[in-house]
Order: sequence, then structure tokens, then C-alpha cells
Amino acid sequence: MATGQLFSRSTQALFYNYKQLPIQRMLDFDFLCGRETPSVAGIINPGAEGFQKLFFGQEEIAIPVHSAIEAACATHPTADVFINFASYRSAAASSMAALKQPTIRVVAIIAEGVPESDTKQLIAYAKANNKVVIGPATVGGIQAGAFKIGDTAGTIDNIIQCKLYRPGSVGFVSKSGGMSNELYNTIARVTDGLYEGIAIGGDVFPGSTLSDHVLRFNNIPQVKMMVVLGELGGRDEYSLVEALKQGKINKPVVAWVSGTCARLFKSEVQFGHAGAKSGGEMESAQAKNEALREAGAIVPTSFEAFEGAIKETFEKLVEQGKTTPVKEIQPPQIPEDLNVAIKSGKVRAPTHIISTISDDRGEEPCYAGVPMSSIVEQGYGVGDVISLLWFKRSLPRYCTQFIEICIMLCADHGPCVSGAHNTIVTARAGKDLVSSLVSGLLTIGPRFGGAIDDAARYFKDAYDKVRFEIRGWLYVVDNVSVECKNCKDI
Repeated sequence: MATGQLFSRSTQALFYNYKQLPIQRMLDFDFLCGRETPSVAGIINPGAEGFQKLFFGQEEIAIPVHSAIEAACATHPTADVFINFASYRSAAASSMAALKQPTIRVVAIIAEGVPESDTKQLIAYAKANNKVVIGPATVGGIQAGAFKIGDTAGTIDNIIQCKLYRPGSVGFVSKSGGMSNELYNTIARVTDGLYEGIAIGGDVFPGSTLSDHVLRFNNIPQVKMMVVLGELGGRDEYSLVEALKQGKINKPVVAWVSGTCARLFKSEVQFGHAGAKSGGEMESAQAKNEALREAGAIVPTSFEAFEGAIKETFEKLVEQGKTTPVKEIQPPQIPEDLNVAIKSGKVRAPTHIISTISDDRGEEPCYAGVPMSSIVEQGYGVGDVISLLWFKRSLPRYCTQFIEICIMLCADHGPCVSGAHNTIVTARAGKDLVSSLVSGLLTIGPRFGGAIDDAARYFKDAYDKVRFEIRGWLYVVDNVSVECKNCKDI
């Protein structure tokens, strides 16, 4: 496990499995923080290559799309974070492939339902190679004013309200992504804000633990205090208890383990996360809170008192001169998407394409003023629709029938239909069958498409190679006489 910062203002990531909204949220956060370079270096979308257009502030940028993890890592060697939005079926395999790349240092796995055996393999490989896994079943993490993973911290409005566009002094770690958002808001109200926040995910075996990140925060000078939100189930919090007892942490830790209500139920309770399951006494929220309190953490008497404990701890650090509150700054305005602004009535945009034959501004499309429902209900044919779109009015039935006949004459399954077309036209002109056939055959060329492509050439070849004539009871094929036993067969 890394011992210091995971991210910085220059951190770049590779995003696996294209998801437009979380990528755009990352880029909007970059712009809000005043980053010079986008945090998404490339997108990995199996089976696709090219570029994807997205916005970086007001500028439209093209982010490369790669079909394979190896190719993306080779193309973007400075991108050391892998954000995995794969489904639970492929999350483990793609995460392992990323961990095996020498350029990748941190892997965040968003998917829920990843098999525990696969997760254990990922954890073992990451520890053996000094890499970090965040998740599975996580929203990721954020370093305020520097870098964020996917949908972490929610919308831009919430990010601004939580003052995440600039770094504060608090390191936060939780199992829950949803509760992380709640605590980001709380921390912003009662302290100078968040420095870094991580949601490790709610699985039984998370890729990194609460204590892993608390120990890491303890080595970051900008972090002056830590806030930890645990939950009942499992024994992850006890590793933090041991670290506190062993004196490995010398900064204040304000902690709370949620799930104290589990004792009110008569039977075992499974809460929202896979790992939040009331088990034995040591896995209860009460036992964990008591153990943390005895080890030296600041543990309130209830979740309602959690905010007050955070505020009091921060104010003591200020009074002791151990920290100076960060000065507030005004973040830039994120440009609003045009379609959103139009729907809200904030802007109006001129049209680029004007149609005089169709209109889709009402409840249903209209062709030359005729609603689509009328076209269907009155049994309009292809010729009727073409008359509306082409001539902008309903033509008499004999005209629309003529249009349909023309379409049928020109319709064929090949790309070059001159042969079939000429045959049909000649026949309809009253010529005999042979004349009509010849009319079509004479137009066949080397580029003729369709079922009888090169038919004339094969016809001639057959004529040149196979000749027969009847001689009494014999017929001759290539000058070889064969007895004809039944002349009807010839």
C-alpha cells in the first residue's frame, strides 16, 4: 500500500468502458479546480478505436479511444490511475490486466458483485507489487482541488457546496459512497474542508482498508486530522484500533461506526452493503466504537454528535496553532450545456436546418401538414408519402400509383441494376421474351452486381466448351458419341 498521496493536480487516468456522464464530470471538476490538463488521458472501449468529443471548460477536446488496455497504457505512459467501469462479469479480469501494466499505480473498481475469490487475488497482487486497489463497489475518491474519480461527490453543484474545488485540512475515509457525500458537506461546514476523501467500498473484502488510508493520511503534511466512518460487520476497524494503540498515528482521528440500531432487531440484519452484516459481538457497531474510543480515537456518543466532534477537534487544532484555515477562493463558472440551457429557457439558438416538407415541433411529425397518425390511419402508400415530401401536396391516386410503379421497376437486390431494369422496361414496352432478355444481357458488364453477375461471360464459356448435336440415336458431346436410349432426355 502506498504511504503518501495517491493523486495530484497532474494525475491522469485511463477510463475503462466509455461512460459519458462520469467522464464529463471529471473534466468539469478539472476546469473548476483550474487544472491545465484534463485528468482523463484516454478511454478504453473494447472493440472500438478513435476519438470521443467532450468538453474541458468551453473548449471541445478529443480524447483518444483504445480497444485494449495494453495499447492505452503504452500510448499514455503518464496515466497511472485506472478507473474501471466494467460490469461485475469482467471487472476482475480487466482490473488484473491493468495492475499488471507497469505504468498503472491505482485501480478503482466501481462494479458491485465482483466475486470475493477474484477480489482476493487482486488484493494479493496489488500488495505484492506496491499498488492500490480502491473498491470494488465504490464510487472512488477525490483529492480536493486536484483529481476526482468518476461520479465521486456527485454533481458540480454539490462539489461547489462542499468546497471541493480547493484543498482543506481533513482526510476522510468511509465504506459508503453515499455517506461520503454527506460527510463532505459536513466537513465543509465545520472545518476548512476536505483534503482527500476515499470510499473503500462496501464489500466484505475491500481492496484497501480504512486503516490503510488513515495511515497514509498521517504521512501527508497537508492533512491535519482524519475523519473515519465505519459500519457494523467485519473487523476492518480493528486494524485501525491496533494502529492507534501502537502509536502509528499521531494526528487526531474522529471516528464513528454506524449500525448501532442493529441491536434493536431480534435476528441478524443485513444492511445495504455486502459487508454490513450484523454478526458476532465484535462485529457490532457498539463494540467497534468502544474499541476505537479506548485506543485514543475521538468517538461521539451518536451519529448526531459526529458533526460536533469534528468541529470541536478542528477548532482545537486552530487554537493550538497546528493548522491555519484555508482561505476561501471563488471557483470559475462551469459553462452550461446548450441543450440544458435551451430547456431551462436561458438561451435561444438559431436553427441550422430548415425543412419545408416535414415538421416535428408538435406532438407528432407532419408531412406537408398531414399528421403521421393520419398517414397511418388512412392507409397512405409509399407513393402518397413521396407526393407529400416531394411535391408538398397530395397527388391524385393515378399519380401516386405511377410513382410506386417506377420504384418497383427500379428496385433490385444488386448495386447495379441496369440488366434487370432494362429487361423489365423492354417487356413492359410489349417486346417478346427473347428481345427483353437480350436487352438486359447486353448491358451486363464486369461491374454488374446482383445474382446474374458475369452471366453473359459464363453463358459464352458454356457455349464454347459444350456443343452437342443429335445424330439419329446418338448425341455428341465434345466430339464423343454417346448412345441415346431415350430421346426425350435430350
